[in-house]
Amino acid sequence: MRSRYTAYVLGDLDHLFRTWHPRTRPAELALPDTDWLGLEVLDVWAGGIDDAVGEVEFRARWRAQDQEGALHERSTFARRGGRWVYLSAAGA
Repeated sequence: MRSRYTAYVLGDLDHLFRTWHPRTRPAELALPDTDWLGLEVLDVWAGGIDDAVGEVEFRARWRAQDQEGALHERSTFARRGGRWVYLSAAGA
């Protein structure tokens, strides 16, 4: 989760692509013109060494043009080839 947030901050599309499950990943990725201001992890469910899936609830603050807000989401991750990849999201 934290590495994907950092990829959004830095505009690292390659990292986002590689850490997105191929079943749910879009064919093309584009980043909005957004400044990410901070990440707060609110809850974690599963995702331990013996788990195949896990969830992270987070709030990421942003600024775009003259607006500020926060993305509040509960993301599901799956272990694939020994690495965690982003699978899907639900609004929290």
